[in-house]
Amino acid sequence: MRQVQHLALAALALSLTPSFAVAERNLVPTLDRSFDVCPDRPAEPVWMQEMPLRQAYQRVLVQDIYRAQNLERVVEIGNCDCATRFPSWDAAEGVFRERHASDERWEMLEASDSYNRRANDVRLAAKAICEAAGNW
Repeated sequence: MRQVQHLALAALALSLTPSFAVAERNLVPTLDRSFDVCPDRPAEPVWMQEMPLRQAYQRVLVQDIYRAQNLERVVEIGNCDCATRFPSWDAAEGVFRERHASDERWEMLEASDSYNRRANDVRLAAKAICEAAGNW
């Protein structure tokens, strides 16, 4: 009986192998960014995209600033059009350069944490506004 079960499991595994292989071939990773919501988002500044891996915490900080600013703005004005939710990166870059560019790594990590908390504080309110606008 046990041998029959093992043979049945082996046959099942072999019969599924081709479909797994086909499915795996269809999952081709890409570096192209495409979005269902607000597909015409501005790209990150080139200097952020070209940043060396060892300095990735700087890029993450700018991204965190951007996210916090944008979610707060959505809630402040009660509007979630694409230009409000995904504006240019200028304001976030400005905050980074004025307040954080000369910070030590640990200070930038603390700042990232602070911006994440700010974004998370308004996330649910922003989500409700954006869902109503079809932009979440």
